[in-house]
Amino acid sequence: MTLFRPGDTVVRREVIRGELWFASPSICVQDDGDLLVTYQPPGSPFAFPDGEFPAGRHPWDLAGHRSWQGHGLLSLHWADVDHAIFVFWTGPERRFTGWYFNLQDAPRRTPIGFDTLDHELDIVWPAGAPSWEWKDVEEFARTGELRYPGRVSEIQAEGDRIAARLDAGARWWDESWATWEPDPSWTPRALPDGWESVPWANR
Repeated sequence: MTLFRPGDTVVRREVIRGELWFASPSICVQDDGDLLVTYQPPGSPFAFPDGEFPAGRHPWDLAGHRSWQGHGLLSLHWADVDHAIFVFWTGPERRFTGWYFNLQDAPRRTPIGFDTLDHELDIVWPAGAPSWEWKDVEEFARTGELRYPGRVSEIQAEGDRIAARLDAGARWWDESWATWEPDPSWTPRALPDGWESVPWANR
């Protein structure tokens, strides 16, 4: 297993139906082999490789998004877990906006980072809200079978599992991440040479 040190560049790639779909560099915050925490500074570039893409091109590509905007994205990824927790902030005071449970393939480590695939369906718990809520339910229903053939029920079950754990009061992440601040010297990274040629495996 490739372990990353704080400050290392970590490339997140998305693989859909055997093809590279998306890539973007981030920065390692911590990595103990089970929990990999990464930070994506504002301005971090997005890359959209060429391919056949029977499920269509990446939605951010279609929308013309070419880099991360806002305050930056902190992401908590666990080994063998089909979701990550994203942490967002907003406004000049960098106000925490809540927890975002991003359903996605468990990270598959590579020498340059990890591969995954976003599952469209998400759960969000806005800061100060009494409970969580589903996000992108209609989009998941529309695109799920095309993007994740044979896996729609499995993905929905993972969302239901997260919801049940939250309802039971479980907190499997450190809530102090809400007040985390990045190293001020961290600026957007470039994708390393040869990032497209690093082998990947389809789930």
